[in-house]
Amino acid sequence: MTQGDYVTTGHGTNSQGNHWCTRDYGDRGTGIHYSNKDGSFYYDNPDGTKYHNNGAGRETLTTPDGRVIDVSKK
Repeated sequence: MTQGDYVTTGHGTNSQGNHWCTRDYGDRGTGIHYSNKDGSFYYDNPDGTKYHNNGAGRETLTTPDGRVIDVSKK
């Protein structure tokens, strides 16, 4: 499945009932997306950043060097 600038290369549901999918961004690399039953979701991006939304308004971006930035909309 093609979605904008990536192609979904795999998907499934884990034992906790949470959805995941792997994504191919071409020359930029691959990533993975998790969508959880509790409303939270997570992206592991090809540039090494990780985005997390807890489903209750808190959003964080973790940089490749481990720095966590609060990117919640205020």
